[in-house]
Amino acid sequence: MTRIHRRTLLAGVGGAALGGVGAGSLATPAVADPMRHGDRIASVAYIEVNDNSLLNVGRYTLDDGGAAFDIAVIFAANINYDGESAYLSFNENVQHVLDNVDTCVRPLQQKGIKVVLSVLGNHQGAGIANFPDRRAADRFAQELSTVVRRYRLDGVDLDDEWSDYGANGTGQPNPFSFVYFVKSLRKKLPNRLITFYVIGPSAENQEYEGLRVGDMVDHAWNPYYGSFQDYEVPGLPQSQYGAAAVDLGSDPSPELVEQFAQRTADGGYGAFVTYQLQPGDQSELVSAMTEPLYGSRAKFG
Repeated sequence: MTRIHRRTLLAGVGGAALGGVGAGSLATPAVADPMRHGDRIASVAYIEVNDNSLLNVGRYTLDDGGAAFDIAVIFAANINYDGESAYLSFNENVQHVLDNVDTCVRPLQQKGIKVVLSVLGNHQGAGIANFPDRRAADRFAQELSTVVRRYRLDGVDLDDEWSDYGANGTGQPNPFSFVYFVKSLRKKLPNRLITFYVIGPSAENQEYEGLRVGDMVDHAWNPYYGSFQDYEVPGLPQSQYGAAAVDLGSDPSPELVEQFAQRTADGGYGAFVTYQLQPGDQSELVSAMTEPLYGSRAKFG
């Protein structure tokens, strides 16, 4: 299995995937209210489960005993192509997390941390930007929403990378695909989080026939780690956008993390995004984020 890592500034990222949607009954979310923290700035942790445990996210607490992170992202499910249509696919590591939600996901949800599933392309030509019509977009939205409900996850993260549009005879990105897909997904997951990693052709096709993606998603954020960038998401207020993104696996300086967190708080932004929280104690770096955002250091335990 090829390992391709996440974006840091202008470096590429992605992941291969195998497997499919497992069986199981539909269920309501393990945690009912996706906006647990109200107006609190959302701290986000992308975890590439090929390399690290999702449970690392729950090991950090604030002075009041609450979780230091708000959202944990399972990175990542994939969009594959069967010659006719897109379908959702999981590699063995993502499938392991889903098959073991009681031990891999529920402990985080019990701490009030939202757990969402990221989905992105897999070099087969299928992605969220080239559904050929409304029916195809709705079909994939149904498949993805079924998985979220089946495993009692708190939502989905949409990432338009590594689709290789045009491969295997697939179509190129079009103006309506992403908007139709998000509209359908929002209808099917009215009480779950939908977040958008602002990258790829989908980032260039966020409005269609009066519909705006920013009116339908809960959060969107900068996709380039080690940077602070404000990308336009029509309809989305700044209070739901994350301009700061840091890769905790690349050993960033605490000063940089603190600077980004302070700019986030001062600028009225609504999220702070991290990637690859490491297995050991990174409380110095996490505290550099939480002190400006929440007025508290983070404890590792």
